[in-house]
Amino acid sequence: MTGATMLAAALLFPTLAHAQAQNGLSNLFGGIFSGSNPAPSQALPGGAQPWSGEDGASGHPLMTATAIREAAANFDNCVAAMWPDAARRGITQENFQRFTAGLSPDLRIMDLLDSQPEFTKSIWDYLDILVNDNRLAKGREILAKYKAQFDATEKAYGVDRYIVAAIWGIESNYSTQMGDRSVLQSTATLACIGRRQAYFKDEFLSALEILNRGDLNPEQMRGSWAGAFGPTQFMPTAFKRYAVDGDGDGRRDVVDDPSDLIASTANNLKKDGWQAGQTWGYEVVVPKGFNYMLADRAKVMTIAQWEKLGITRPSQQPFTHPGEKAYLLAPAGAEGPGFLMLQNYRVIMKYNPAEAYALAIGHFADRLRGGQPFVQPWPRQERELSRAERLELQQLLSQRGFYKGTPDGQFGGQTREALRNFQASIGAPADGFASSDMLERLRGR
Repeated sequence: MTGATMLAAALLFPTLAHAQAQNGLSNLFGGIFSGSNPAPSQALPGGAQPWSGEDGASGHPLMTATAIREAAANFDNCVAAMWPDAARRGITQENFQRFTAGLSPDLRIMDLLDSQPEFTKSIWDYLDILVNDNRLAKGREILAKYKAQFDATEKAYGVDRYIVAAIWGIESNYSTQMGDRSVLQSTATLACIGRRQAYFKDEFLSALEILNRGDLNPEQMRGSWAGAFGPTQFMPTAFKRYAVDGDGDGRRDVVDDPSDLIASTANNLKKDGWQAGQTWGYEVVVPKGFNYMLADRAKVMTIAQWEKLGITRPSQQPFTHPGEKAYLLAPAGAEGPGFLMLQNYRVIMKYNPAEAYALAIGHFADRLRGGQPFVQPWPRQERELSRAERLELQQLLSQRGFYKGTPDGQFGGQTREALRNFQASIGAPADGFASSDMLERLRGR
């Protein structure tokens, strides 16, 4: 939930700073978001894979195979040493001992923590996967089945039911793909082993608080490798901030109680700044010759100002509120559709800060309320660059003086800005879209 970017133009991948952003999507895509690791030769009982036994790809000293083994050997002591912190959070000693008894590290998580995807998918491929007829049909069933709960939530929180339903559908395919790892085991592993121990110590202790209070039981707290759980993928710390008792039964059950799930997800969005009665954004037509240096999250203008620059809706419908402030997103560059993004889009990105995810949520919500598919075509002839090609592109931009960071094959805002400046220098649309053609032009061929 409060959700992390690693695809062309910083669009598609969540970062581990918001670990759960990867989780629900990993469940849906069967590993696309968790990258590729050498397949171990032998599987563990229950179909789980063992740790590869290799150093992590990040090169972090705590991710070497030796460091991982040493930390794993000290796992019991590490967990026991967290008792004073647990006590300060009001967790009883009896519950601390009960919930930590028998915990063992899941070292396979170390491979997932440092995975490096070799190939990525385009934004249009992700939208095809996420917003499909089967999920739309299921979403409409959910909206009808829980109409009373959605009615109550909209009245209490002012958050659009279709957005909540879209998050439910995309995060867990309506509770059918939530992950099956123990949240306690995963967060304890990450709290004691690897490069994100401080972050996950808070998640582990928060998970213990949830169990100590009695909102959930350990069997309900099963989810992704990084600890996100439930149909809308709460991290334990996000649960503490946003979970509410929607039906007044004294528990905040975001796993099996639809009232609590719907209300808690809406409460998250409301607290993050959701504007009641407003949309998330608009598909727009960007005119030929447009200055794509303006397509940037930091460059906010009123819709009326964008209209003066030639931005229109593909249907030629007027914009509802010309005074609203928006920024222009061009996720596929000059060859694809543009989007004017409003405040509620930024709120969705607080839930999961990947632009493709937020675009999918907004579009899925519109489709659930009866809207149509996007009008303009995507440049489906383009292919996404492999990790080796992304690394090469950064290296070539660096050699030409455009990229100042350390090439790592992961595209973020700095890479996009460098690519835009290169494109401007050669008279191409400065849209920051990392196409194979741009790579060839950087190669000088």
